[in-house]
Amino acid sequence: MDMQNVGGTPGGLRTFLLGLAMSIIGGYLLLQSVQVGGGYWYFGWLGGYGSSFGISLIPLLFGVGILFFDGRSFAGRVLVGGGALVILSGIIMNIDIHFRQTSLFNLLVMLVLLVGGIGLMVRAAMPMEPKVRAAKLDD
Repeated sequence: MDMQNVGGTPGGLRTFLLGLAMSIIGGYLLLQSVQVGGGYWYFGWLGGYGSSFGISLIPLLFGVGILFFDGRSFAGRVLVGGGALVILSGIIMNIDIHFRQTSLFNLLVMLVLLVGGIGLMVRAAMPMEPKVRAAKLDD
């Protein structure tokens, strides 16, 4: 096993590991600056403002009841799957994501670490042949 060749191409393990560390640190710092919150559960076609979550539970609960009665029921499985999908999509649709206030320097450090690390990992995976110097011709 050749530890100098990342991905089977001559690239350099140290370059890849440095890029991996940089991208992990940059990604961690960037994600730590993002604030996630939830809004009101609201489907405009299902009810008034903030009152739609109970209605979205109805198919799930019917499906669970049917499956307790008959565990092989196709209709029960469809209702449970559809109800879970409606609940999951409602949660995702009502997520609010905001970037916290930070200094420009901190943002640049985060982005340079993330993008620079990705660039180093790609560079390490690409073949890096040693540069051949042109021989001087002596007359």
